[in-house]
Amino acid sequence: MYSKRFEKEAFKKEVKHNVRTLYRREIDEATPQQIFQAVSYAVKEAIVDDWLATQKTYEKEDPKTVYYMSMEFLMGRALGNNLINMTAYKEVKEALDEMGIDLNAIEDQEPDAALGNGGLGRLAACFLDSLATLGYAAYGCGIRYRYGMFKQKIENGYQVETPDNWLKDGNPFELRRDEYAKEVRFGGTIRVEYDEKTKRNYYIQENYESVLAIPYDMPIVGYGNHVVNTLRIWDAKAITEFKLDSFDRGEYHKAIEQENLAKNIVEVLYPNDNHYAGKELRLKQQYFFVSASLQALIAKYKKKHSDIRKLYEKVTIQMNDTHPTVAVAELMRLLIDQEGLEWDEAWDVTTKTVAYTNHTIMSEALEKWPIDLFSRLLPRVYQIVQEIDRRFVEQIRQMYPGNENKVAKMAILRDGQVKMAHLAIVAGYSVNGVAKLHTEILKHQELRDFYEMMPNKFNNKTNGITQRRFLLHGNQLLADWVTAHIGDGWITDLSEMAKLKPLADDPKARAEFMDIKYKNKERLAAYILEHNGVEVDPRSIFDVQVKRLHEYKRQLLNILHVMYLYNQIKEHPEMPFYPRTFIFGAKASAGYVRAKQIIKLINSVAEVVNNDRSINGKLKIVFIEDYRVSNAEWIFAAADVSEQISTASKEASGTGNMKFMLNGAPTLGTMDGANVEIVEEVGIENAFIFGLSSDEVINYENHGGYNPQEIYFNDWELKRVVDQLMDGTYSHGDHEMFRDLYNSLLNTQGSPRPDMYFILKDFRPYAEAQKRVEEAYRDTDRWARMALLNTASCGKFTSDRTIQEYVDDIWKLDKVTVEPEE
Repeated sequence: MYSKRFEKEAFKKEVKHNVRTLYRREIDEATPQQIFQAVSYAVKEAIVDDWLATQKTYEKEDPKTVYYMSMEFLMGRALGNNLINMTAYKEVKEALDEMGIDLNAIEDQEPDAALGNGGLGRLAACFLDSLATLGYAAYGCGIRYRYGMFKQKIENGYQVETPDNWLKDGNPFELRRDEYAKEVRFGGTIRVEYDEKTKRNYYIQENYESVLAIPYDMPIVGYGNHVVNTLRIWDAKAITEFKLDSFDRGEYHKAIEQENLAKNIVEVLYPNDNHYAGKELRLKQQYFFVSASLQALIAKYKKKHSDIRKLYEKVTIQMNDTHPTVAVAELMRLLIDQEGLEWDEAWDVTTKTVAYTNHTIMSEALEKWPIDLFSRLLPRVYQIVQEIDRRFVEQIRQMYPGNENKVAKMAILRDGQVKMAHLAIVAGYSVNGVAKLHTEILKHQELRDFYEMMPNKFNNKTNGITQRRFLLHGNQLLADWVTAHIGDGWITDLSEMAKLKPLADDPKARAEFMDIKYKNKERLAAYILEHNGVEVDPRSIFDVQVKRLHEYKRQLLNILHVMYLYNQIKEHPEMPFYPRTFIFGAKASAGYVRAKQIIKLINSVAEVVNNDRSINGKLKIVFIEDYRVSNAEWIFAAADVSEQISTASKEASGTGNMKFMLNGAPTLGTMDGANVEIVEEVGIENAFIFGLSSDEVINYENHGGYNPQEIYFNDWELKRVVDQLMDGTYSHGDHEMFRDLYNSLLNTQGSPRPDMYFILKDFRPYAEAQKRVEEAYRDTDRWARMALLNTASCGKFTSDRTIQEYVDDIWKLDKVTVEPEE
């Protein structure tokens, strides 16, 4: 299937054959979905050759393998990405063209794999792509969610969550592997037996519920190198199949319960955990995939190696945030209870095998489980956590005699909770943040006590993205232009992009670059017209904020500023104003009420502004429904301005900022997360930076001194905007609809402090930065230069660089070369 041995006629024949065998139809009778399936199976056939070759190479060379454990893998669509990485995209497109089939339309038939939500899951997907491309042995380990998070519909301006039934037509790229099924147990009691012969206690779990974890493997194709790694996602199945005769024995309910337990575990990503049942389900999900993955990796290791005490020589486990950190105690359980190791031996293996990535400074996201829930659901695992905690507290007391304050702050079990981040740090041999600023804040603020006690564990690994999906696939016009100017080395070495820098001073190159941007804006404008029914002008500034909806990301600041601009245009119709299109895309977590109100506000403002003919289309607002990887690729390609306006110190890294930069959109943002490093690379003059610094924010949070009411009463234009939340301007006269948003800015009715995210404080600096954007955009040469330099300066932000740093500093993996089977 690789281009050098791609046989067009054989491929066309196989697609036709697949349509016949799958659907009993000729190709000209097939539906687009059926053609998508047939093409995918033909592509999969070629992938399987390399998948087998990769497995044989791993068998032979026995390289050290990383198991990347994550609750989320936001993979996007597989067909196009696989073709890109097989270097067969253009050949397949040509073959299908000859059959009268449009590859773009076929790609559109594939649903995005609903295995993730935000940046954390997309990062995991980029990492898998880079691991395969760089030739390192890796497994992604996660859950095969039936419905993912949800499909977002906007109805009457409100977010409505509907099931994302992404598997309804089947997933042509997955392989079900029943032979590797594992049992996972919950609840019950622990009986202790003492064995005279071995002088050991044995722990037996009884009266438990259990499910069967069934793995599905998805291929992760490396770019042009025949390496195919595996994303292994687990489905759950009841252990006792539903039996008709259970009616007679009164076990009907028990059988139903087991079916439901299995079904619930894999139903949705992040069930609403505002209540106890939701919390319990989340913990079950985490333990389910972690236990199954650990059982599988130990079984795989033992096929070749007899000494489990050397597991860490061949296996490393990266825990992506706190969700999979129960892996620490589960690995201990398997080593002690199943493999017969003593505590100290098991602890030695565990602490050399597991490593932890912290993805957030937000303390509410550092998971904590109620002890009563944790101990009831995972009784043996809880006993192990108790012992880890007891020994760690002893260590703290030895290092800091008499300092019980340290114990209170650092213990794993405290205040009736199991603190998962603490467990991960205590056991992990590495603890990393995901941008320089984030890691420094972890070391000196959030995790300061741990850093002081064990400084050698802490390190930074600034996030990255894969240029293969977000430029080569997502923006083919720009990709071809880059290759025409500097060759195609950038596809696997993004630092090559620096060779574009001299072109920023070449008027012809600048014009070509902006012409490509314009074509991408036309493509997105057509998508917006089709999906939103709003006509937007590709000549206007496309100002874009797409990311998860959270108060700290400050979509509210953005829309308040749009309201301010609207007031200005209405009052001063004669003032010079460059037309703007403000584009939003965001899902709010189903239980996050305020985030959902912000979505409603954006859509309510859009309804008023977009229908006001008196402003002559100077301002348009678009909320793109169901933001996901596949529409993101088009959005990044078309953006003029990248909104990265989180409250400084809150965003760990951000990766959307890097995707915009790669596609030539300057950053409008605060000095937060990876924005700091973007500015270092591109130069402050090629970005629009505003607002409080992280030090200033942390200082206000720790010592007070910020009163938003002062700003509100002293800036009448801003006061007017805030008052419009209450006066019915955007709510058909309803004075209550946005009351909570109004309160959140000015009083403590809904939050511990008024304006927790410093929106009013940063409002004027943000409005000034927006004026600088307009000024720069009017100067076409200056803007083209800035945009081109952003693309030319993005070399650092590839996930290939990030992964190489993980390999060099943390995982110590062996590079593998796969020879294709002839």
